[in-house]
Amino acid sequence: MESLSHLRAGAPSGAPASSADRLGELLQRSARGDQQAFAELYDATSSRIYGLAVRVVRDPAQAEEVTQEAYLEVWRTASRFDAQRGSALSWLMTICHRKAVDRVRSAEASSRRDSTYHQQNQTIDHDATADAAQASMEATRVRRALEGLTPAQREAIELAYFGGYTHTEVAGILNLPVGTAKTRIRDGLIRLRDKMGVGGA
Repeated sequence: MESLSHLRAGAPSGAPASSADRLGELLQRSARGDQQAFAELYDATSSRIYGLAVRVVRDPAQAEEVTQEAYLEVWRTASRFDAQRGSALSWLMTICHRKAVDRVRSAEASSRRDSTYHQQNQTIDHDATADAAQASMEATRVRRALEGLTPAQREAIELAYFGGYTHTEVAGILNLPVGTAKTRIRDGLIRLRDKMGVGGA
């Protein structure tokens, strides 16, 4: 992703129509495990994807998390892209929009559960308990996959996801240029898919 200072200053509106075929090609190569193609796709589209995320969740830090989650899904499921059904950019933005809406709904649902609990002093209902258990299982799976990353990638991913830090903050904590921190996070996402054994369907 472009640095946040650049994004907030007004990033380019996105890839021009003439690059649609190029993005589709990069996505198809990513589906075959081409990490360089995924890196190029990320760099070419992440400012547009981040812009969509921040418009939906209305919080820059959460928008960064949504963007990273969206690209992790893109890397996992790139083989599902069908150029006959729409452009690569539209497919990416659909994934991002779904992730962002899920994030907003999850936050609203959590707020409602907390409010209900405090107002009625009731125990957590079954659905909330099941959700918590599922989240715990997924977190355990991700943490196991993290063990397969390089120490540098794992450190950056853990700060960004489990620590909740933005790219800029991760760079500051690790005393790295922002671009280097972003690269470590991006490359870590690529390896996470492989370590979690998730392929295209």
